[in-house]
Amino acid sequence: MSRQLVRVDGRQLHVSNLEKVLFPEVSFTKAQVIDYYVRIAPVLLPHLSGRPVTFTRWPDGVEGQAFFEKNSARHAPDWVRKVTVPSPGSSRGRETLDMVVLETVADLAWAANLAALELHVPQWQVGSRLQPALPDLLVLDLDPGPDAGILECCEVADRLRQRLVDDGLDPVVKTSGSKGMQVYAPIRVSDREHPSRYARALAQELSAETPDRVVWRMEKVLRPGKVLIDWSQNNPAKTTVAPYSLRARPDAPVSTPIGWDEVEAVLDGADPGSLRFRTEDVLARVEDYGDLFDIAGAQRAVLPPA
Repeated sequence: MSRQLVRVDGRQLHVSNLEKVLFPEVSFTKAQVIDYYVRIAPVLLPHLSGRPVTFTRWPDGVEGQAFFEKNSARHAPDWVRKVTVPSPGSSRGRETLDMVVLETVADLAWAANLAALELHVPQWQVGSRLQPALPDLLVLDLDPGPDAGILECCEVADRLRQRLVDDGLDPVVKTSGSKGMQVYAPIRVSDREHPSRYARALAQELSAETPDRVVWRMEKVLRPGKVLIDWSQNNPAKTTVAPYSLRARPDAPVSTPIGWDEVEAVLDGADPGSLRFRTEDVLARVEDYGDLFDIAGAQRAVLPPA
C-alpha cells in the first residue's frame, strides 16, 4: 500500500493508494477524488456547515462493496470537529452516534482519502447546546420511476417552484447526480415535524392533480412512468446527498446546483442529458456562475401551516 504524508490547508495528512482507480469506467482515481473535493471546497463547505456528515464509502471503487458510515469520529484526526448526536431506535441499539462535521479543506481531503465518495447531511444543524437544532431546510426529492427521467423531474420541479414561491419561500434546485433532482428552500419552523407534514401535503396535492405523472407513496408498483415526490427526506433522522457531492455512479457524476432557467430550457426542448455533470464541468460552472445553491446565508422564510 503506497502511503505518503501531505500538507493540506495547514494540516498534515496521511494519504494512501492515490493511484487506485475508484471509477473504472472513466479511469477516475482516488487522487482525482481528493483533488476535486479540495478544489470544490469553497462552495461545498458552507452547505456542510454545522451538519453531521454521513459517508458513503467505496474503498474498492464503485464496482466494489460500499457501506454507510455515520459513527465516523472514532478514526478522525483530532483537528476534525466531532459531535455526539442522539440516535434513538438505531438498528444497532445505539442511543447516540459520534459523528464528524466537515469544516475545512483538510477535513474534506481526509474524508476523500477514506474513499468517502458521497457526503450526505440532514436538514438541520447542530445547535449551541450540541443537540440537533430545528430544521432550517425543506427538501423535496424527485425520484423518477421506470420510463420517467430528468424531463419529467423538471416538469414536477417547476410546479413545485410555483407552489413554494406562492407560499413565500425561495426555492433552489439541484440534480441528484443519479436519476433525479431535489428542490430545496430555506425555512424557519418551531416544530421539527412541520417540514414533513408540509412536504407530504404538497406531494399529495400534486399527485391528486396529475395522478398519471406524480406519486407520493413509495410502493414500486405505483411508480412506472411517474415521478415520486419523496417528502419523507424531511424526517430529522434522514439525510440527503449534499450539493457538489460526487455520486458513486460509473461516470463519476456530481449532485449539481442548477438554475431555474436550465430547468425551463429542458421543458422548452433542450437535451435532458445537458443536466448531467462531472467534476470538471462543475468546477467550470462554479468559476462562471458562483454557487447557484447559495442558501447558506439566505433569509429563511416561515414555513406555512400544514
